[in-house]
Amino acid sequence: MGMYVIVVGGGAAGMMAAIAAARGGARVTLLERNEKLGKKLYITGKGRCNVTNAGDLDNLFANVMTNAKFLYSAFYGFDNLAMMEFLEAAGCPLKTERGERVFPVSDHSSDVIAALSGELKRLGVEIRLRTRVKGLWWEAAKGAQSTVRGVELAEGKRLEADRVVLATGGLSYASTGSTGDGFLLAKETGHGMIECRPSLVPFRVREEWCGDLMGVSLRNVSLGLYQGNKEIYRGFGEMLFTHFGVSGPLVLSASSYYVTRCKGEAKILIDLKPALDVPQLDRRLLRDFEESRNKQFKNALGQLFPARLIPVMIRLSGITPEKPVHEITREERKNFVELMKALPLTVIGVRGYEEAVITKGGVSVRDVNPSTMESRKVRGLYFAGEMLDLDALTGGYNLQIAWSTGHLAGTSAAMRA
Repeated sequence: MGMYVIVVGGGAAGMMAAIAAARGGARVTLLERNEKLGKKLYITGKGRCNVTNAGDLDNLFANVMTNAKFLYSAFYGFDNLAMMEFLEAAGCPLKTERGERVFPVSDHSSDVIAALSGELKRLGVEIRLRTRVKGLWWEAAKGAQSTVRGVELAEGKRLEADRVVLATGGLSYASTGSTGDGFLLAKETGHGMIECRPSLVPFRVREEWCGDLMGVSLRNVSLGLYQGNKEIYRGFGEMLFTHFGVSGPLVLSASSYYVTRCKGEAKILIDLKPALDVPQLDRRLLRDFEESRNKQFKNALGQLFPARLIPVMIRLSGITPEKPVHEITREERKNFVELMKALPLTVIGVRGYEEAVITKGGVSVRDVNPSTMESRKVRGLYFAGEMLDLDALTGGYNLQIAWSTGHLAGTSAAMRA
């Protein structure tokens, strides 16, 4: 008879752990507190689900922000290509977009969940929804490692198991069920915890003009994040203005550096025209001004910016909106070019967990064996996914961490000691 494995949490890591354990010959029960599986997966990538990144393994490791070395066994054991093959075989065809981001061809995250659910069903995994775990059941041994015996449900009933995999997620998007329950279970069993913070999260900024641009998206811009004169991050891509500040893929990646390396206020400089250096941009502006020489300044910028950005750029330039273009001085033009190359914003903080894509921090990887995902504190207890102190930039990397750690935890849990 194979091992009996209980997996707690029916998100990306939990579903993959249950599949891997069942494929390894274990009898598996998957416990999920929500009314359906994959609730957070359903909303990722704006409902399109960026399942992984198609770059090579060096690229995967380069985009992991915290404890990349811990992931060697997990990534090499079940990498991005293995995940893509798994989904294709399970009836979810994929496509690769800009930045090597991988999505379902249908653009529906529900197809990813259906593929995983179908495989769980095919393997005979017992799925128990609306089932909340309130505690771990373990046996403490004098002077030796404790051993897991099973779990205790919210209604007080105990379920016995040979192995338990905890994959309950972090604290981001609590409405999907990630309320930090798993962290309490880990803490109770003596695991070290690294302070949790929201990450991949929008910035709050001081400048009020941001609110005037709510909903305006900027593509192909460059963003630098600075604390004092030190550059903390530089990236290229897309960003979005909101009523409280800025968001979008470029900002979310910058936030990962901000929460780790910045204290208090920081400065963002946005390069609106990164393809042109200062002399090239000056020549471009001269050309535009030459064509509009008899127009007022406010009517000569249509080729340079989205319509709603024009009044803001005029206000920040200090040039009178009604000033005829041919009267603009070389100094004013020079300052305007500098503004386009370094539009400044003051970061005063980040938004909360309800808008954070992931949680930074969690169960200390020092207390987990990277070759198996088994706890070093409690024999037979395994961890996977966002519960662990692992996080990466946007682009499918965080989900790949979930798939890889889930697969390793499930495979290891199914093995006989």
